[in-house]
Amino acid sequence: SCLQLGLERFHGVCILGFNSAEWFIADIGAILAGGFAVGVYTTNSPEACHYVAENSRANVVVVENNKQLQKILEIQHKLPQLKAIVQYGEELKETRPNLYSWSEFMDLGKDIPDAQLHAIIESQKPNQCCTLIYTSGTTGQPKGVMLSHDNLTWTAATAGRFIMLTEPQEKQELVVSYLPLSHVAAQMTDIWAAMTFGVQVFFAQPDALKGTLVQTLREVRPTAFLGVPRVWEKMEEKMKSVGAKSSTLRRKVAAWAKGVGLQTNLKRMNGCSELPMNFRLAQHLVFKKVRRALGLDRCTKCYTGAAPISRETLEFFLSLNIPVLELYGMSESSGPHTISLPHAFKLTSCGKEFSGCRTLIHKPDGDGVGEICFSGRHIFMGYLNMEEKTKEAIDEDGWLHSGDLGKHDKDGFLYVTGRIKELIITAGGENVPPVPIEDAVKDAVPIISNAMLVGDKAKFLSMLLTLKCNVDVETGEPEDDLTPEAVEFCQKLGSQATRVSEIISTKDKAVYAAIQKGISTVNEGAVSNAQKVQKWIILEKDFSLTGGELG
Repeated sequence: SCLQLGLERFHGVCILGFNSAEWFIADIGAILAGGFAVGVYTTNSPEACHYVAENSRANVVVVENNKQLQKILEIQHKLPQLKAIVQYGEELKETRPNLYSWSEFMDLGKDIPDAQLHAIIESQKPNQCCTLIYTSGTTGQPKGVMLSHDNLTWTAATAGRFIMLTEPQEKQELVVSYLPLSHVAAQMTDIWAAMTFGVQVFFAQPDALKGTLVQTLREVRPTAFLGVPRVWEKMEEKMKSVGAKSSTLRRKVAAWAKGVGLQTNLKRMNGCSELPMNFRLAQHLVFKKVRRALGLDRCTKCYTGAAPISRETLEFFLSLNIPVLELYGMSESSGPHTISLPHAFKLTSCGKEFSGCRTLIHKPDGDGVGEICFSGRHIFMGYLNMEEKTKEAIDEDGWLHSGDLGKHDKDGFLYVTGRIKELIITAGGENVPPVPIEDAVKDAVPIISNAMLVGDKAKFLSMLLTLKCNVDVETGEPEDDLTPEAVEFCQKLGSQATRVSEIISTKDKAVYAAIQKGISTVNEGAVSNAQKVQKWIILEKDFSLTGGELG
């Protein structure tokens, strides 16, 4: 069908919609037909969709519904290479040239002889690009990560064997597909590993992350489950609120069981294999019921990745005999690089490299902390049309530089300790480049001197703001008095404020409203909801060298 629509070799098929069988078919079909499979986040603005479609030279765009279709129609005139749009999730509300329903799209392929498709498949080589994953940079536009056939197939097979996925003849594995398929983690688990190991895939409801996920998990009872930290946190919050409403006796039993569960599992983690009697009792009274309630009673592989998770959340689940295992990697490593295993994990560690991969700690300091670098067959080909950026990422010896700081312990477990880059990764695993957002806020509100976006590992983004004030020429120390331009700005708003402290102590209505208006304007232009500023605060002093914020 893609061929009939005129898909050319190495041109994109953009897919914009929630996880579904059609998403998988469009993705794999695009690859077999010689194109690039390109996932697009459903939260993307029309402009962000335009960038991806133009950058990948998309001939075809597949959308889920009318809402996503409207985004593409808005930018269609700026996409000269676009030949067709296909909609799969609902009936078309309008007819236009080159706009197809899913059934019309499927019928198109009937006129293409099998020999033509087979010739294209035969001509493809393992080291050629087949998938593009768009990942945020710290500044500027997203980068198209080029993954080859070999990147995907080797990583799926090797990482799958490493975490002991089984073939259906031995035991049928089941997973729930709900994380965005435009992200490498979901593609690797839901499409490639699933195809390699014959995993049965169930699709969650589109509102899975708003509350229906646990219901789906209960119905499916998956054998493996990957959740970003925010998913595990939400489960933890829900369980705590339900627990708080139960009877005193139940609360006491649960607290006792969790104490036993945590102690036993921490000993297990350190190599002790015996299960005390009270643990078996706790399992019978509490743990089994909790797992059943979450739909994880058959799940032997509970994983978290895409963003750092707190020790508290890991201990909460460990106390309920649900070890949540961390894995670590990036789009540029086809997803995973280090993986924890049920019999080999440590709290807050991301585990060890899976078979065939190597890790280098580049330029370690006295504590052994340096930049984490990767090597292996999972390393990407480069960024599409960005040779300089590719050279920055992969050095002359072939090591991929992650931009993350980390160290190994004596047993070879990897710990990620921080980031060299400024990129913020939210609790939901979304990459947010802070600089463009900070600059936009400063442009929108002229009284702002410095804007600092915070939100790494958090549920949402917040911003720390400082106002333009006079600086002591000799010491460089920021003063309380506003600059003349700032005073003028306040007067235009109808505020009499001349000092930073006045604005903060009185929560000056005019100034606060102007800042909120500016931030709301910036939020309207955000690429996705995850990149919107939800809270902000004005600090008493501007950033300075003497204050320790700069330098």
